[in-house]
Amino acid sequence: MSPVARTRPLHAALLLLLLPPLAGCSTAGYYAQAVSGHLELMAAREPLPAVIADPATPPAVRERLELAQAAREFAVTELGLPDNGSYTSYVQLDRPAVVYNVYAAPEFSLEPKRWCFPVAGCVVYRGYFARADAERTAARLAAEGWDTWVGGASAYSTLGRFEDPVLSTMLYRDDARLAGLLFHELAHQQLYVEDDSAFNEAFATAVEEEGVRRWLLARGGEEALAAWQASSRRAEAFQFLLARTRGELQALYASGAAEPELRAGKAAAFARLRREYAALKASWDGWDRYDRWFDAPLNNARLIPSATYRGLVPAFSLLLTELDGDLQAFYAEAARIGGLPPAERDAEMRRLLATAGQT
Repeated sequence: MSPVARTRPLHAALLLLLLPPLAGCSTAGYYAQAVSGHLELMAAREPLPAVIADPATPPAVRERLELAQAAREFAVTELGLPDNGSYTSYVQLDRPAVVYNVYAAPEFSLEPKRWCFPVAGCVVYRGYFARADAERTAARLAAEGWDTWVGGASAYSTLGRFEDPVLSTMLYRDDARLAGLLFHELAHQQLYVEDDSAFNEAFATAVEEEGVRRWLLARGGEEALAAWQASSRRAEAFQFLLARTRGELQALYASGAAEPELRAGKAAAFARLRREYAALKASWDGWDRYDRWFDAPLNNARLIPSATYRGLVPAFSLLLTELDGDLQAFYAEAARIGGLPPAERDAEMRRLLATAGQT
C-alpha cells in the first residue's frame, strides 16, 4: 500500500522477554499484550513452501504467496537486502490488520507524541495487537486534549531479531505493492537508526520504490510498470496536498493567534484539503484509492504517517541518483549518515532535501 494507506511498523519493542519486570500497571499491561501477541504470531507460522504445496490452500492465496516468495528472492539477489528466515513462513490471521498503531499530536501542533521502547528507541506511534486496546489508548489521549488517530498495519518489522512471516494481511494488494511491502520491511533490517522514525521510514520507502521499479523491469511487465508509475504520480500529487496542508497549519500554529482563531483556521485548512482532493480526484478518471483516507476525522495526528514516511524520501532518492543507482554504496552512505550525531544527521538530510529542491 501507499504510505498513506498503509501504516506498518511496531518494530522491535517486542524483545521484552529479555527485560526485567516493569513498574506501572498500564506499562506492564501494554508490554504484556505486545509480547503475547507477538509470540502467538510466531507460533502460528507455517513454512511458505508447505503452504504453497498444500492442495487445501486456496488458489488465490497460493498465487499471492508464490509472488511473495519470488519478491523475497529478488530482494536478496538483486537488491542486496538481508537473507535470513524472514518471509519464508506464512500466518493466516482472522483480522484485517496485524497491529493497530496509535498516533497523537497536540491540538495546535504537528509535533507527534513519541513513545520510547527498549531496542527500537523512540517512535511516533504505539502499536497494539487488538484494535479495542488501541482505541482505548486513543480515547484516553483524546480526553487529555490530544488529536489522535488509530491506523491498522498490514505488517511490522522486528528488524531481523525474529523471523518475520508473510501475513494474510499483506496479500490483499496488487503485485507491485505486495513486492514493495516486502522490500520496505527488509530495508528496515538493512538499516535502522534508533530514535529517528522519519529517517528510517523514508530510507525504507526509497528502497521500496527503487526495488519495485527494478522488480517490474526485470519481470518485463511494461504495462505493469506504466500502471505503477501512474499510481506513483498520483501518490506524489496527493502527498503534495498533504505537505501543503502541513505547511499551512505550521504557519497557523506559529502565528500566536488566540485559540478560537487557531481552531477556526485549522478547520478551514482541513476543509480546503477535502476540496482540493476532490478536484484532484476528478482528474483521475474515477481512481479513488485515497477516498478511505478521508473516512477518519481529519486532525493533526492524521498527518503524522505521511510526514514520517515521505518527508525525507526526496533526499534518499537524490542520494541514490548521486551514487549512480549503486544500492550497496547507497546502503553504506545511508548508514554513515544514520550514524552521525542527530544534529549533524539532520543537517545532512536538509542539505540533500535542498539540493533536491524540496525546501
